[in-house]
Amino acid sequence: MTSIPFVAVSGAATAIPAVVAVASRKPLPSFVGLDKGNSYQRSTQGLENGRSESPPRPLDAQEAMGMLKDAQTVQSAMYVPLLHHCIKTGSLSTAKALHAHMMKNGTNADMFVATSLVNVYMRCGASQDARNLFDEMPEKNVVTWTALITGYTLNSEPVLALHVFVEMLELGRYPSHYTLGGMLNACAAAHDIDVGKQVHGYAIKYETDTITSMGNSLCRLYTKSGDLESGMKAFKRIPDKNVITWTTMISACAEDENRIELGFRLFLDMLEEGVMPNEYTLTSVMSLCGAKLDMNLGKQVQAFCVKIGCEANLPVKNSTMYLYLRKGETDEAMRLFKEMEDSSIITWNAMIAGYAQIMDSAKDDLHARSRGFLALKLFRDLVRSATKPDLFTFSSILSVCSAMMALEQGEQIHAQTIKTGSLSDVVVNSALVNMYSKCGCIEYATKAFVEMPTRTLVTWTSMISGYSQHGRSQDALQLFEDMILAGAKPNEITFVSVLSACSYAGLVKEAERYFDMMQNVYHIEPLVDHYGCMVDMFVRLGRLDDAFSFIERTGFEPNEAIWSSLVAGCRSHGNMELAFYAADRLLELKPKVIETYVLLLNMYISTSRWRDVARVRKLIKHEDVGVLRDRSWITIRDKVHFFRAEDRTHPRATELYQLLENLLEKAKAVGYEPYQNAELSVSQDDEKPAAGSSLKHHSERLAVALGLLETPPGATVRVTKNITMCRDCHSSIKFFSLLANREIVVRDSKRLHKFKDGRCSCGDFGALL
Repeated sequence: MTSIPFVAVSGAATAIPAVVAVASRKPLPSFVGLDKGNSYQRSTQGLENGRSESPPRPLDAQEAMGMLKDAQTVQSAMYVPLLHHCIKTGSLSTAKALHAHMMKNGTNADMFVATSLVNVYMRCGASQDARNLFDEMPEKNVVTWTALITGYTLNSEPVLALHVFVEMLELGRYPSHYTLGGMLNACAAAHDIDVGKQVHGYAIKYETDTITSMGNSLCRLYTKSGDLESGMKAFKRIPDKNVITWTTMISACAEDENRIELGFRLFLDMLEEGVMPNEYTLTSVMSLCGAKLDMNLGKQVQAFCVKIGCEANLPVKNSTMYLYLRKGETDEAMRLFKEMEDSSIITWNAMIAGYAQIMDSAKDDLHARSRGFLALKLFRDLVRSATKPDLFTFSSILSVCSAMMALEQGEQIHAQTIKTGSLSDVVVNSALVNMYSKCGCIEYATKAFVEMPTRTLVTWTSMISGYSQHGRSQDALQLFEDMILAGAKPNEITFVSVLSACSYAGLVKEAERYFDMMQNVYHIEPLVDHYGCMVDMFVRLGRLDDAFSFIERTGFEPNEAIWSSLVAGCRSHGNMELAFYAADRLLELKPKVIETYVLLLNMYISTSRWRDVARVRKLIKHEDVGVLRDRSWITIRDKVHFFRAEDRTHPRATELYQLLENLLEKAKAVGYEPYQNAELSVSQDDEKPAAGSSLKHHSERLAVALGLLETPPGATVRVTKNITMCRDCHSSIKFFSLLANREIVVRDSKRLHKFKDGRCSCGDFGALL
């Protein structure tokens, strides 16, 4: 038989040339695809020699061990229950001891026993031992090959499973439908849809694709690769669907927000077909309810779980608890959590990840931060419990630290990842890079990035974005070029970071080159964020006509953020005609963010356009956008300090105001000019000054002052603010960093500002606010 070309399997580029063609050079025996599992229950050695053997008398493990110790005549059947016991207990040492005993009395030559031992080694995680035994076997049947293929997939080595399958075909051996099912699972694990399609074609050719187990593997392959339509086609071809079939498809729908309704329809069809769901089905259905944020439907599913008696099942309880979290019913979720006597790491992860996700949907920043603190407290309790955090735990809690700019807690978690050996995981490492970057520690982020053994697209993009946000545009662009050389393919998010770096540095030619590269080389259609970066760049440079020409030339529709940037930029550069034009276009969108209305009010009041002032105030009431709440936080020695504008409730308020007065006087002497706003007539009552005045001390200035008072000389001051910094605060804090010789990091709702030596990493975009 002509040999198959060697299989090259590496990374995402995986191919098995002519798998189907090779396999079809001989007629497939009648048993292929029709074997219903008998070959897994008996030795085929006797059949292949032309004689039949009576099945061995079944023994339990204790009886088999007793017979071996009594030195009675050893039969191969004695080893079977002992090998099964090794799988049950996961005892590799016992399996090796039995292997040695077999070699001593020659039983290892029995193909049935040797195949069972290959399976045991694989189930115990000793894939190399399994392969060594496999290579030593004088005879192998389809069950032996299948055990090796499925074992490699089980041990997270699916690429080796693909190699074994090709090797099997090269030797002229024919797979059963169990083998093909194992191959499909290997393709799914290796994310190799192309080879999976070849195996699918093989199965269709020999009419094995409609066997339930094969169909299930096909559904899993396509849904895991994101091809739900092909998964549905395979699903519909299965005549005898079992609970695994239905659960596979319902679970896939739960992972795709556009297929939620299809998931519910499949669940109803399943019930109408008389197939009883199991705990995994109901867990997926509860995930559908969570994705839809439908608590009423979730409670119906919860009642159904009680009806069929699986409400105490841990996966069901976990998904129910997670649904309550997604809906913001944290008290009920915590009650369910505390009532669990058998909580697993999955339970802890669901709670921590749940709190992390609902931080974004919190009604205000206070609620968001309180949920973040609850997530940190849960993580602390987890570390102190008997259950140990896993990779998912670390990535989730690091995302919480990123959102809260909780550097001290992030550093402690970093130490735990080193202690537990989790730092080698690319997901954890990527989360660590993102955390340090969001906390203003770009040097630490760089160190974590450089030390990563492997990098994904997410990691590259996070680091490029970090450099961009910290004003290190050249580093960002150089890293992007390094990424291309490394063979990584950028996506639309990567290009947003690259164009932002160009915008910050005013690199027009480079930005235009990357904008064209995105479309012509990588065939990525520009999104509004890409257009926004280009407009932002022209606005920063004062090239307002170019900004409007770019909008007209490309034909895209600017959103609220882009028109706001144009209004601020035109006003700052003194082109009020264009500023009023951009403001009219902005008002046509009926903005939903109160800060946008504040921007417009500032402009109209400063130019005495009272009719426009009245129009904006009317829109504020009509759109019900709420009020402007100015809030800032600073963490010092694990204690969080909270400030409002003009806040005098802090115990050291007198010292804070005195320090600020001194700093402002010194700043004026070196060039600081206060900027007046008339903005807070739309603010809440406790922050409303007299008409026509502006607040002297917004919340971030008070937080910065406390940081300067209570942290050691030279220490970085880190502040989080819930809305965008105003122009005056941005200007004053630049001078504070120079006068105090401190690095001051303020992360507002739009970007990170890193003040040092009188400069800001945002490229002084704050001057346009």
